[in-house]
Amino acid sequence: MVNEKPLDKLRREIDAIDDAMHDLLLQRCEVAERIGAIKGQAGVAPLAPGREAEILRRLLARHQGRFPKATLVRLWREMIGGMVAVQAPLTVGVFMPDRGLGYLELARDHYGSYTPMMPLRSAGQVVRAVAEGSATVGIMPMPDREDAEGWWISLMGESGDLPKIISRLPFAGPGPGRGDDVEALVIARLNPEPTGYDRSWLALETMPDISRARLRSVLGAAGIEPTQMAATHRAEDGWLHLTEISGHVLADDRRLARLIEKKQPVRRAVVLGGYPVPLSAEDLSE
Repeated sequence: MVNEKPLDKLRREIDAIDDAMHDLLLQRCEVAERIGAIKGQAGVAPLAPGREAEILRRLLARHQGRFPKATLVRLWREMIGGMVAVQAPLTVGVFMPDRGLGYLELARDHYGSYTPMMPLRSAGQVVRAVAEGSATVGIMPMPDREDAEGWWISLMGESGDLPKIISRLPFAGPGPGRGDDVEALVIARLNPEPTGYDRSWLALETMPDISRARLRSVLGAAGIEPTQMAATHRAEDGWLHLTEISGHVLADDRRLARLIEKKQPVRRAVVLGGYPVPLSAEDLSE
């Protein structure tokens, strides 16, 4: 164009780039629809938290330039939420006894601003919603020693349809002013997949007189490395302990068999699921 101003030329370049990006987005959506059809035929859930974590780590590893990494992750999380919705309906059950606790913000940041959210007043209600299928995933409070409800105990049953822990939020750190100190676990009727950067949750039924220090020692002797002892509840004739351990652990892990061989002090060990380790501040540093 004759006498085109530099700013106008740059804006035309931006328009062309936007069109190309939009075309690629539509192309990605078509592929997501084909994936959804395959998963639907196989009865597989549309969610793939391990795969999603791998995508984000790969993109961050190749990223360069001044565009903020945290914003890049946020863009992709919003897109992933939309792509999952293309494959199958997605509803998020959110633990929200009161407004302003930060769980709703965590859910929207991870699963998309326009994904349907179902606020529920108790952790038990969230577990039931996921188990019954009215919610695809559930946002749960982190278990701690003062956790009176002990929602994780309901995941210890023998049924294969029970929800499992699949993610830990926030995956890419909290947005400014959006529940800076709040963390949550995500449950779904889905078996987590290994990513190489994983943690697992293990529930243990033990004798009544075992200390946390002794339990750590017993776990270590079986080759299991606990990263934290999260919660303890009294059972009828013993104790129930929730511990987070390193790596991706399956129910048939030989270490679990060694752990309960003599049934003292550990009588039972149940893998409640696991999650891809969230991105660190170093991963997101510019």
